[in-house]
Amino acid sequence: MTKEQKNEIIEVLKGKFSQYNNFYVTNTESLTVEQVSKLRRACFSKNVEMKVAKNTLIKKALEALGNEQYNGMFDSLNNVTALMFSENPKEPALILSSFRQDSKGEKPELKAAFINGDIYAGDNNLVALTKIKTKNELIGEVIGLLQSPAKRVLAALLHHHEQAGNGGAEAPAEAAAE
Repeated sequence: MTKEQKNEIIEVLKGKFSQYNNFYVTNTESLTVEQVSKLRRACFSKNVEMKVAKNTLIKKALEALGNEQYNGMFDSLNNVTALMFSENPKEPALILSSFRQDSKGEKPELKAAFINGDIYAGDNNLVALTKIKTKNELIGEVIGLLQSPAKRVLAALLHHHEQAGNGGAEAPAEAAAE
């Protein structure tokens, strides 16, 4: 690979790291070509970009960004590395988990994940990453929580109004009977 080709790859990777707040570093060593193709298709169908690059080029791209928040990712750059970029922080974790279940294997292994500035190192974090809530899920929960007290107040007022309405309707009938 020429120096120009390496620089092109570094520039592409820098663009991806800048574009996405979430990326996963996985070990795809020992996967067959067919399995890697299947993983790529799964990523494509879920809007997750998968890139395979040399560890030294990935490290140079991260270093070139000059952002110290990536320093914790360098330890994960060994063996065969595939990067998964996504807007949704948990989608790559779901893809990896599903792929493992389907293939009844331990690969691809999660080496590290960079989620909105936080680093999750090690394969033991995969289950936790599948449970991360997306921004839209959190907003929905907050809206639900905010609406709940208002709904209770409205229900209580409506119930009180109905009771007062029934009581008020009976009183004139009783007064008219006297």
